Amino acid sequence: MTQGRLTGVITPFRQFVLKVHSRCDLACNHCYVYEHADQSWRGRPKVISLHTVERVASRIAEHVKQHDLEQIDVVLHGGEPLLAGHERLAAISTALRTALDGLCRLGLHLQTNGVRLDDRFCEVFAEHGIRVGVSLDGDRAANDRHRLFASGRSSHDQAVRAVERLRNRPELYAGLLCTVDVANDPIAVYEALRDLRPPRIDFLLPYATWDNPPDRPSETAYADWLIAIFERWQADGRPTSVRLFESIIRTGRGEPSLTEAVGLEPSTMIVIDTDGSYELVDSLKVAYDGAPATGHDVFHHALDEVGSHPGVLARQGGVETLSATCQECPIVASCGGGLYTHRFRAGSFDHPSVFCADLFKLVSHINDQTKISPHTVSFSSLDSLAAGFGGAAEIELLANAQRSLRRALLAALRPKTPDRVWDMFTRLDQHHRDALEAVLAHPYVRVWAVECLQADGETTYLANVAAAAMIRAGQDVTLPVAVAGGAVYLPTVGTLRGVDGETVTLVAQQGRVTVMREGAPEWHAVRTVTCGDFSLVLEDADPYRDSHQWPAAGTLSDDEAAAWQDAFERAWLLIEKEYPQYADGLRSGLTTLTPLASAGHDVSSAARHAFGAVAMARPADPAMLAMLLIHEFQHVKLGAVFDLLDLYDRSHTGLYHAPWREDLRPLEGLLQGTYAHIGVTDFWRTRRHAVEGAARDKAEEEFARWCGHTVAATETLLASRALTSVGERFVARMRETVTSWQHDA
Repeated sequence: MTQGRLTGVITPFRQFVLKVHSRCDLACNHCYVYEHADQSWRGRPKVISLHTVERVASRIAEHVKQHDLEQIDVVLHGGEPLLAGHERLAAISTALRTALDGLCRLGLHLQTNGVRLDDRFCEVFAEHGIRVGVSLDGDRAANDRHRLFASGRSSHDQAVRAVERLRNRPELYAGLLCTVDVANDPIAVYEALRDLRPPRIDFLLPYATWDNPPDRPSETAYADWLIAIFERWQADGRPTSVRLFESIIRTGRGEPSLTEAVGLEPSTMIVIDTDGSYELVDSLKVAYDGAPATGHDVFHHALDEVGSHPGVLARQGGVETLSATCQECPIVASCGGGLYTHRFRAGSFDHPSVFCADLFKLVSHINDQTKISPHTVSFSSLDSLAAGFGGAAEIELLANAQRSLRRALLAALRPKTPDRVWDMFTRLDQHHRDALEAVLAHPYVRVWAVECLQADGETTYLANVAAAAMIRAGQDVTLPVAVAGGAVYLPTVGTLRGVDGETVTLVAQQGRVTVMREGAPEWHAVRTVTCGDFSLVLEDADPYRDSHQWPAAGTLSDDEAAAWQDAFERAWLLIEKEYPQYADGLRSGLTTLTPLASAGHDVSSAARHAFGAVAMARPADPAMLAMLLIHEFQHVKLGAVFDLLDLYDRSHTGLYHAPWREDLRPLEGLLQGTYAHIGVTDFWRTRRHAVEGAARDKAEEEFARWCGHTVAATETLLASRALTSVGERFVARMRETVTSWQHDA
């Protein structure tokens, strides 16, 4: 049963497929829009009017405000959306962004066959922040099997040229979409797509039903075809994201799917056609004429009215809405019954997928192959991290693993958690997961949880965590919470100061936070430092902030906070300008900056269990702050890698010389220091070209010193014989990076 059926609460839509043009310049014979039962496209306007777009934008904005959504995505679709033209696409994007500005983050996407993509379109996409996916079925032979012009002419060269344009504008390139045809060579298809270096590949099973089944040379032909690609993808080190494979891996370890094709997550997608009518998932056009229709439109109906439509609820009901066969299946949590459309037979969707045998074999195979580690790191991702860098994708992989670790810690605390607090976590996870995840991701929540488990301590502070998530979700809450040092700290939200006792009852109503007692404690919202759209918590209040060997600073004055803001802004602008190779990773993983008490010189640290946090005393020079951010985030990254992989024999007790220290270091300490100093070396390597005179002489000297130290340390690590095979690969890649710089020293 869905939430709507149980409580009347609508599951909000988060993805909107907006049809901007209802015709296409290709005549693909496998197209679900033009070649199957539903022919409603014939009566639609060819291009969406700006009046309709404004109504669409207004309805989405209304929905966002009603459900307090933080992020939504709009996919500009067709037909072929590029037929709408440069100006119309620009106007559509402007209308959407204008309506949603200040309400939520808007991801704009476009899916195209690519044949009309030109430089002017790319300029429009860059101006409006639109990421573009291209439909391409593989090599020329595979693509020409279906994706042809009406004359029979190939579209392959034009599609590939479109992809090459996007590769030159990587901020626009979203990936490739390939419809599976088992008549094609799977490896040839995979290699053709892989060689175009897409950020993501989507493999789609052909749209078919039991009444109109797919071509099937064998019972599991589609599984066999995809397994061949999966094996090659694994052997290649997972060089790109493959959404279907990654969704099966994720659902196998209890995480949400990335696609409606598998998994039990409720669908949050709705289609809006060129006439403003709301439709269910587009693929339903293959079932019967009128299958996607809802009878609702943007001119007369709010999105919540569509949210209670039976066709929407049917895709949100989880396992209880599946057929009896599916409910009894051992892989139902991963498979999820397959795509809703694929279940249609003789007027009913109460059937397993027409690809049931394929899904069972594919899911079982992938689960068997990936069961060793719940979070698998590809060789390509590992090499990127080992080089000392790691972009947004690699840091997101580490962040996802940290998310699982935090949830495991939370589960371990369950036996000691009051039912009222645990029930609050359960409700938050069901209805306000983003708010809960934001609080759990605060670095020092994990620090507290680890300490609590190790010391078998009290779990009262969990109520503070739950209350913080409730407040972030905009919910009222009355709850006993922990007091530390005369203050009630709510991670990522703020602090009530001037509170007596060990516990008090917190009251948060309509954004006002206080305690149920006499007196008026002072509320201090969490401090932040920002530059553009990048923001960090300036953590001066968390009682569990761990700054390693250095004392944390106390509560900052307004002047001190302003000085941190100025220093951070100048440092971040420097990183974006001179050290862009670190910027994306920092954006994806750094969340918290903890001030340290001044020690008379530049000091900084990163705590082992505080993923996302770096601590430092504020340097006088913004360039030094930039260097410390890079340096300490290296420690953060490597700590997260340690949580995933054994890079060395943890029973090894040897001590080793680190060129930058007088005392001998254990292997982990040497490895941490060496990895961090790749960032230091690179900082000075680049700094030499940005300064003049004595400053340049100093940069040259520092670069030569740290380059020599870091190369020597990698040699010590490789000679230790304590590294695992993965560790040897990791350190060898570290050495490769630094030795490539030696000729500059």
